[in-house]
Amino acid sequence: MNLLADESVDKSIVTELRQNGHNVLYIAEFAPSIDDETVLHQANQNRALLLTEDKDFGELVFRQGLVHMGVVLIRLSGLSPQAKLTSVSAVFANYENELLEAFSVISPGRVRIRRGP
Repeated sequence: MNLLADESVDKSIVTELRQNGHNVLYIAEFAPSIDDETVLHQANQNRALLLTEDKDFGELVFRQGLVHMGVVLIRLSGLSPQAKLTSVSAVFANYENELLEAFSVISPGRVRIRRGP
């Protein structure tokens, strides 16, 4: 799966997803500090699912109606780095196809997948 990870995503999650066979572009590696609209545009250009820890993307998707290939919002603050890795990996292993063209939120013990406006 093609993914674009916002710079808010921990490098260890990017590494883990790459090791699991995903093609992951990481904003921190090629365009740090670009604005959220440009990040979303980059994801669309690369036909990639956007992975972020920045809840401002909900505003862009739902209030401004910007088009997206899919957004996965990671809301796992307070968990250990290993627990975050385990949670994100499990979501991609179990829900990969459902994440496309949806706005999904990964929180402790739960994943919410919302389609449409």
